[in-house]
Amino acid sequence: MNKRETGADKETLAAEYLTARGMCLKERNFRCRQGEIDMIGFHDGYLVFVEVKYRRTGEFGTALEAVDARKQRRICRTADYYRYLHRLGEDRPVRYDVVAVQGTEIRWIQNAFPHIYSRS
Repeated sequence: MNKRETGADKETLAAEYLTARGMCLKERNFRCRQGEIDMIGFHDGYLVFVEVKYRRTGEFGTALEAVDARKQRRICRTADYYRYLHRLGEDRPVRYDVVAVQGTEIRWIQNAFPHIYSRS
């Protein structure tokens, strides 16, 4: 399996994990000029933007550590565009989650990071 196939496989695994726990997924692999978001859905009244990270081992850091500040900014910019595109106002609560797949272990970190506002 190449990296792209492995990534798609782990995203499918994460999607199944989230839906089994009450997430209503609306979109996968949303892409635009600002970036990409792996999954978008609703959970407990929140519009949730989900980043999925996979690491076979912890040799080069954990899956969670791979979602650094730069990646968080890009996700937030992309989420802002998604909300604009779908006319989802600022009154809708938003959450940024990470699903970290490390080997065979899956961790769902809800509210993994706060919204980072873009500099104008």
